[in-house]
Amino acid sequence: MPKLKTHKGARSRFHITGSGKIMRTKGGKSHLRRKKSRQAKRLFDETIPLHSRDRIRIKRLIPYGTS
Repeated sequence: MPKLKTHKGARSRFHITGSGKIMRTKGGKSHLRRKKSRQAKRLFDETIPLHSRDRIRIKRLIPYGTS
């Protein structure tokens, strides 16, 4: 069985925790951020768990669970 290649875009956007959860960042954090409230800007810094429906798709792009 040949080795599988990691999707480089997915590798930079998602990371896998020690317990196996796939975490993602929120979009819209780099452009037009000046006019948003301080609380809204702080929410962009969080990483949130990936939805269960997307988990199978992303696991295929990151086969070896690289962080």
